[in-house]
Amino acid sequence: MFPHTTADILNVLDSCAGRYSFPMLDNGYICLAAARLGLFRSETDWAITTEVFGFSPRTGVPDLCIGSFASSLINRKEPHDYFSPEAHKAYLERQPNDETLFINHIEDGDWMDDEGVPRIAANVRLRRTPVLPPEITDYKRYGIELENPGSPQVFEFCRWLAATQREAVLATEAEQRHHLPDSLTKIMQLDEWHHPDLVAGELPSETETFRQLAEVLVTGDLSRYKPNEMPNTHWSNWPDGGTL
Repeated sequence: MFPHTTADILNVLDSCAGRYSFPMLDNGYICLAAARLGLFRSETDWAITTEVFGFSPRTGVPDLCIGSFASSLINRKEPHDYFSPEAHKAYLERQPNDETLFINHIEDGDWMDDEGVPRIAANVRLRRTPVLPPEITDYKRYGIELENPGSPQVFEFCRWLAATQREAVLATEAEQRHHLPDSLTKIMQLDEWHHPDLVAGELPSETETFRQLAEVLVTGDLSRYKPNEMPNTHWSNWPDGGTL
């Protein structure tokens, strides 16, 4: 018998949401460009990975954030990463079931001008491959309405990248599995789903989608996932992201 219940899984996700480690797609500090979710399972353990690619005006660079939520994790931070053993212990107690990995896979030139205004860097390279900025008309083709016509911003460029080179902006298999035990097998991957509105106080357990995903993880039965909730993970559904 699988040693974890749906309630166990949902409690972990709700706890992470309460500590702001579960993805908030309308995060005021991140302009969302793309998202993806993966489910992993073995006979004894479970894991959910989330991928959020976007641009933070505060950090000034695009990046990919991979969240791992699991019954067992590897590659945790070590004691030498903290100023004291007590601090490391507190980290493990605070985050027993979640870990985060940031990937800076877009080599930049200068993403900000002299006045700190975001701009598309020259000579952009995505995973070491040069990327030519699109023509202005290409943005509208993918539903991206430029805030300043004729002058694309970094977050708009990221959304174009996500539309045209989605696999490259999201995680590789190794990156997805960085914090997961080798015993886990990927059983599902979703490019769209219904994500809870954390800003409004909605928890993962309050969505049909995550209750069903928890059932899939407990039973291994993919047919348990048949949501009626409409997918909302496209960036256009979260207009407040990156506005702080």
